[in-house]
Amino acid sequence: MRYLILSDIHANLEALEKCLELARGKYQKVLCLGDLVGYGPDPNAVVEMMRRTASVVIRGNHDKACCGMMNVDDFNPWARQATYWTREMLSPKHIAFLRQLAPGPCTMPGFEMVHGSVENEDQYIIEPAEAIPALRSQSVQLVFFGHTHLQGGFLLSRAGVFQKISGGSRASGHILTLDLEDGTRYLINPGSVGQPRDGNWRAAFAIFDETKRRIDFYRTEYDLATTQEKMSQARLPEPLIQRLEFGR
Repeated sequence: MRYLILSDIHANLEALEKCLELARGKYQKVLCLGDLVGYGPDPNAVVEMMRRTASVVIRGNHDKACCGMMNVDDFNPWARQATYWTREMLSPKHIAFLRQLAPGPCTMPGFEMVHGSVENEDQYIIEPAEAIPALRSQSVQLVFFGHTHLQGGFLLSRAGVFQKISGGSRASGHILTLDLEDGTRYLINPGSVGQPRDGNWRAAFAIFDETKRRIDFYRTEYDLATTQEKMSQARLPEPLIQRLEFGR
């Protein structure tokens, strides 16, 4: 089985469409690690596309916030404003869809899916101090996570050697292949489709070949100007519009 792994789409329809276009023919099932909405200008279109195409979707913190399941007191002012706008834009059908999304971890054949971490769906795993305990405690070899918007991840070998995996290439297309080794544990982030924050504005995703035990990382350019123009027309915060082109 080959899985297309998506995360942190954030209502960016142009980025999502380009990812699906680049991945066409390379996968059999679509999995999403959460945050379909928030920040971006097309929440209904993105939710509908994921509702129709994804086999499994787990919830992210922005999904919870935008469908009213959590408050946004700890969001920064720009994220808070975008959340309130998204709440007004979402159709009742799509609010209902977001409300029924399950939290992670979601167990799949031979791996798990989470938004933040296995222990806490809202945890950010960015530094070794967060990654090493998570790797040591995970019950499966491979865990896919999102939330940080940083493509790559971490591994811990049987001998206890820790390594960071970076997917930050400025190229488009296939940028990195990772072959899973027996006895090594992996935390893998496919990157953010709609709002990368690793200094590369290009939309990110990964494909996991379960049979070959191989993960391929991808980046793709998309119609950024159209996304920004939609955000401007919606009067979403200017800093959210500008940051897209810097991948921050």
